[in-house]
Amino acid sequence: MSLNTQPLGELLDAIAAKVPTPGGGAVASITASLAAALARMVVNYSIGRRSLARYEALHARALNRLTERGHRALELADADARAYARLNQLWKLPEDDPERTAEWSAAVSAAIAAPQEVLELAVDMLRLFEELVETSNRMLRSDLAIAAVLAEAAARAAAWNVRINLPQLGNPEEGRLREESTATLLTEIRSLCERVEQGCQDAPATEP
Repeated sequence: MSLNTQPLGELLDAIAAKVPTPGGGAVASITASLAAALARMVVNYSIGRRSLARYEALHARALNRLTERGHRALELADADARAYARLNQLWKLPEDDPERTAEWSAAVSAAIAAPQEVLELAVDMLRLFEELVETSNRMLRSDLAIAAVLAEAAARAAAWNVRINLPQLGNPEEGRLREESTATLLTEIRSLCERVEQGCQDAPATEP
């Protein structure tokens, strides 16, 4: 069953079970989708307010982007689970097994690709959240701040899955470049989250 359609209780039990997937990668993706959903609520409570009418076009774009990013994050949860399941299968084979030799590189790349995209989704959402700090319903500033915290958590979790697989690439230089790229993204993500939280903290509790 796709993680996108699995009931929440069953999903939590599946994560807790003594099986390789779904694991941390899927959890990172699901957390990103929660960040998108909560931010969508903030936007939905901002649309139609007379005091925010000048931001109507921004809100429409934000809603579309967040809907797309949230759906993509759930797709990545399934992609991550599939990628890790395949890598785990290959890992159990002898190193000189023809199947492992033929498919190992692609399997490692797939296991890195999903969490890497979660990182990119998170930074994209946080950039949007920063725009929403001053342009959305201030009564929901805590929800926007929580969405930012969730996006940062998703990114930090995804970074672990990127990094844990880098040594399996078999190319130290590629691993070093990917590590530098991951670190750069995380630095921006942390900074964005801090700015969103600070902006939400400074915003007055009521609309002007």
